[in-house]
Amino acid sequence: MKLRRIFGGGAATLLVATALVACSADSEGENGEGPIRIGTTDASQQAWTVFEDIAAEEGIELEIENFSDYNTPNQALSQNQIDINKFQHLKFLAEYNVGAGDDLVAIGATEIYPLDLFWQGHDSLDGIEGEEVAIPNDPSNQGRAINVLVQADLVTLREEGLITPTPADIDEEASQVSVTPVDAAQTPAVYGEGRPAIINNSWLDRAGIDPESAVFKDDPNSEQAEPYINVFATRAEDADDPRLNKLVELWHSEEVMAAVAEDSQDTAIEVERTQEELAEILNRLEEAERDQG
Repeated sequence: MKLRRIFGGGAATLLVATALVACSADSEGENGEGPIRIGTTDASQQAWTVFEDIAAEEGIELEIENFSDYNTPNQALSQNQIDINKFQHLKFLAEYNVGAGDDLVAIGATEIYPLDLFWQGHDSLDGIEGEEVAIPNDPSNQGRAINVLVQADLVTLREEGLITPTPADIDEEASQVSVTPVDAAQTPAVYGEGRPAIINNSWLDRAGIDPESAVFKDDPNSEQAEPYINVFATRAEDADDPRLNKLVELWHSEEVMAAVAEDSQDTAIEVERTQEELAEILNRLEEAERDQG
């Protein structure tokens, strides 16, 4: 995996969902190719404006469709209302494919957003033994947070290698800390009370917490982090579409990466993986999802 930390500054917000607009024959260009319709949940971020401009320089017109929830972009893609989307990580895509009986594919990696451990007044893990660590309780982040503590050698699982462990999977006697699942929005409050907490990237800026103050950082190179690589996704039959694959290349341009840095408060880490590598990870996650079902 090729990763590069992105530096910049800024914040991200969400827009209210826009109506889906189908591409009509009238909107097609002289070469017979209409705009590429992209679905996302964060169209207000600066990166999208930069991306749209760079695509235009390459002769590619984009229609960026914003959604206010995380379920609709995959449904819209499957129903051919959009051509590609960028809003999810591989684990979310695997859960959607298995649950919906779909076969959407990842054609390019974008970034990964670390999930780190914070402990007010501390700059290391020294003395953390016996503490209760607050972790997000939503299904997508709870398992990842537990695996962050596994990486830190603070938690031992009854069975190694679980992609989405739960608190019930923790061997408490063999672990150095215990976990307390709370709403993700409450993790900064727990941190403010002086207790260690794993805090989602999106809550750090709102709470005025410096990302660099983490006492332990999630390793984006680890196998445990692979499910959380964010991707461009499309329909299986369009995986080799040269225009869609060109978008993946353009996303990794210097200008877009600088804008992503501003949007993410310097926390996003660029990831480059081949389609084959992404397919292998996605297949593994889908198999695990079916086994759990």
